[in-house]
Amino acid sequence: MDEDLTPYERFEQRYAEGRIPWDDVEPPPEIKAAVAELPVGRALGLGCGYGRAAIYLARHGWEVDGVDFIPRAIEVARSRAEEAGVGERAHFHVGSAAELGHLDPPYHLAVDVGCMHSFDEETLAVYRDELSRLLAPDALYMLFVHLRDEPDEPGRDDGPRGIAQEAVQALFADAFRLERFEEGLTQAEDRPPWRSCWFWYRRLP
Repeated sequence: MDEDLTPYERFEQRYAEGRIPWDDVEPPPEIKAAVAELPVGRALGLGCGYGRAAIYLARHGWEVDGVDFIPRAIEVARSRAEEAGVGERAHFHVGSAAELGHLDPPYHLAVDVGCMHSFDEETLAVYRDELSRLLAPDALYMLFVHLRDEPDEPGRDDGPRGIAQEAVQALFADAFRLERFEEGLTQAEDRPPWRSCWFWYRRLP
């Protein structure tokens, strides 16, 4: 990809070219496991893409709002939700996952599979504050990120921007309780494997 493109332009190019390695039919098993245990409520999908997690949640009775800044992704998500028969429960919005003023609390689950690790520090703070506003006390927040010790490694274009594990934990320390995290390696397309991590957080009262 062209290093001169903005993150928005890169994602827009990906969707236009159909290079969407995260376009699986089912959501990650971590999300499916959480849905099996949680009572039905309202859910928020951040950087929802084609809506795989949102549609899965809606199929299990949740009311879901999905947000993504790529109009093509939202267009496809809406179409897939209608095809799945959950268009009345799965609602999709074009916009940044850090600009959620159009949404009202409370949400009982928030899911971010590979979105926030592309934000700069200022946007991360806004993102955290919006999550804090929207999530009900004890709501579950599930986060999947690309881990990097140095978030801005120059000259690299082999994946998302990435964020250090310590930075994630510092960002959410005041408003969320970290229940657990699991590090791993993720392989996508023809790129080298990259370090990744799932985090499970609870919104503090």
